[in-house]
Amino acid sequence: MSQNIFLIGFMGAGKSTVARELRDQYGMRLIEMDEQIEAQEGRSISQIFAESGEAYFRALETRLLLSLEQESNTVVSCGGGVPMRGENVAAMRLSGKIIYLCASAETIYERVKDFHTRPLLEGNMNVEYIRSLLAQRTPKYQSAADITVAADGNDVRAVCEEILQKVQTAAKIG
Repeated sequence: MSQNIFLIGFMGAGKSTVARELRDQYGMRLIEMDEQIEAQEGRSISQIFAESGEAYFRALETRLLLSLEQESNTVVSCGGGVPMRGENVAAMRLSGKIIYLCASAETIYERVKDFHTRPLLEGNMNVEYIRSLLAQRTPKYQSAADITVAADGNDVRAVCEEILQKVQTAAKIG
């Protein structure tokens, strides 16, 4: 695939799982934004938030996205907050298609409830809080997305096939 695929959506929507499957089944290069930022910074996302603040972390995300402009055949698993910034959406559009993986608050809760690596959910690990955050972010996800794919209850391979089919169809139309 000549263009990149940027997977966006709320934490726990399945971005990392789908990204790994795209890498494994279709030979795409994989970039996990949070892992890349942790490696560059030499500290965890939680540490970055605690020590340098969310604004600093968001600037690191933007810088990473801008560095991908010349890449191709790469799937990027974006952090959940990436599409909240217009400059991030613009950077993703420069080199690829933006795929919104949508999932319900209940699905997300089931996927993240046992992990303590989500700074925005620490102390608020419940469906109601997730639902409220999701309600705030969903309009941004929807407006950023070129393509939306349901990630609730769907087999990861089926999700990947749907993504690739829709990306190829969009490329033929565009």
